[in-house]
Amino acid sequence: MPHRSRSWLHTKSSKGLIWPDITSGLQVGGRDRSVENWTWGLALIALTVGIHASGIVSMALVLHSIGIRVESQRLGLRRVFVILIGLIGAVGLLLTVLHGIEAGLWAAAYWWLSALTSREEAILYSVDSITTRGASGLVLAQHWRMMGALESVDGMLLFGISTAFMFAVIQKYWPLFESRGDPH
Repeated sequence: MPHRSRSWLHTKSSKGLIWPDITSGLQVGGRDRSVENWTWGLALIALTVGIHASGIVSMALVLHSIGIRVESQRLGLRRVFVILIGLIGAVGLLLTVLHGIEAGLWAAAYWWLSALTSREEAILYSVDSITTRGASGLVLAQHWRMMGALESVDGMLLFGISTAFMFAVIQKYWPLFESRGDPH
């Protein structure tokens, strides 16, 4: 029967303050699962950040070549408007695909570790956790709950990177739109 170690109640800092010890994990069958939670969670964070970075760098390279072509041509305002909408829409869609792949990796880990009982539950829980929504009503097996928290941390990081990239794309291409709109 899983039970929580009570050692965290008595952990003191060097200044005598009592604080929770996040390394004192759950005991399952005599084994401390906290190391497994952190190992799986950090490995998945590293993998998903690597995938995300690769996807964003690939998109940036393609966008750079498109930018060179658009800048070298004398396009009218309407044409630039359509190109910008297409670029922003394509980037948004590709970022969504990246986030889906990353949530799928977390879901596969949950299912493989038997932290959830079905693939459907694992996918729903993962999407819910990576978006930090947390309202699916699903709960991981008790000894894997730290992984859910780590997935939320990963989601905040990945969505922050995506937001920064989308902002950079708009910031790069907006001057093209403004310069075409200026009649001078």
